[in-house]
Amino acid sequence: WLMSDNMHHQWLLLAACFWVIFMFMVASKFITLTFKDPDGYGAKQEPLTAVTKVEEVHVPEEKHWPEEFQPTGKAFSGNLIRQPLVHMERLELLRNVCRDTALRNLSHTAVSKFVLDRIFVCDKHKILFCQTPKVGNTQWKKVLIVLNGAFSSIEEIPENVVHDHEKNGLPRLSSFSDSEIKKRLNLYFKFFIVRDPFERLISAFKDKFVHNPRFEPWYRHEIAPGIIRKYRKNRTETKGLQFEDFVRYLGDPNHRWLDLQFGDHIIHWVTYVELCAPCEITYSVIGHHETLEDDAPYILKAAGIDHLVSYPTIPPGITVYNKTKVERYFSGISKRDIRRLYARFEGDFKLFGYREPDFLLN
Repeated sequence: WLMSDNMHHQWLLLAACFWVIFMFMVASKFITLTFKDPDGYGAKQEPLTAVTKVEEVHVPEEKHWPEEFQPTGKAFSGNLIRQPLVHMERLELLRNVCRDTALRNLSHTAVSKFVLDRIFVCDKHKILFCQTPKVGNTQWKKVLIVLNGAFSSIEEIPENVVHDHEKNGLPRLSSFSDSEIKKRLNLYFKFFIVRDPFERLISAFKDKFVHNPRFEPWYRHEIAPGIIRKYRKNRTETKGLQFEDFVRYLGDPNHRWLDLQFGDHIIHWVTYVELCAPCEITYSVIGHHETLEDDAPYILKAAGIDHLVSYPTIPPGITVYNKTKVERYFSGISKRDIRRLYARFEGDFKLFGYREPDFLLN
């Protein structure tokens, strides 16, 4: 009996061992199936790739941009990817200031022959360019001269031809009939370039009255004496035109009687409003001299001509706003004269987003 009882216990122990082993195998299989890598599980797994899911990348669609900002060639890259937004903001600011009734006298002007004389035409590529002197316009005129076919490259254009409108092949908008003018204003790509208004005036003063090219003697020998006679305080001073004299002339509310005597030579210092009528003409792009390295290629691309011509190389630092230079030129000018000057150019400051100078606020 005792031996039979021992064998019974052995069979029970052996059965228990088999049961434990069986349960361990089942549990092991269950754990393997439950925690197996999901990327490797399933009958129809896609192969692993390095491609990011499309829905995780947000790319603004070009079709949402206004028509005048549609790229005409390959996609933008680098800083240019942000350019459409920059230019849309500039145009929106312009529209808002144009609607400001308090600034109406400083922001609006008639589209007169004087304005139409400033706008150069490229019919072949449907482009209008309004000239605003002292902001690198010579280079833009070279671009249009090449596009009009007068020369095959910018390098071939003689310097004395660029501003000779009998030879450079650039028609002015004023040379067309009223209906042709209206058609071009409505349909063509239109742009111009601006610069900090006070720095532009300094550039005009230096170029025309200090350096004074030999082929433009009238600035030193006719215009300067006219300003000195009217605006110089110290009559015994015999030096040539000083910046203080120039500022006093420009800020005089009655400056127009002198302007009429000077004729079209005043284009180097009159306001952008008077030159290009930005509140009356709907421009496609307004470039800034301070960001010309980015603006120039954008303008060429937006106009659809970037594959035909390039803007000439810009020397390093030449477009950077020189605050120290501006403050130095205005350091000897009375606050009264600076305020009168700002009052005349306030429209240019506000329309194009330039800050009122710090030395005027102090």
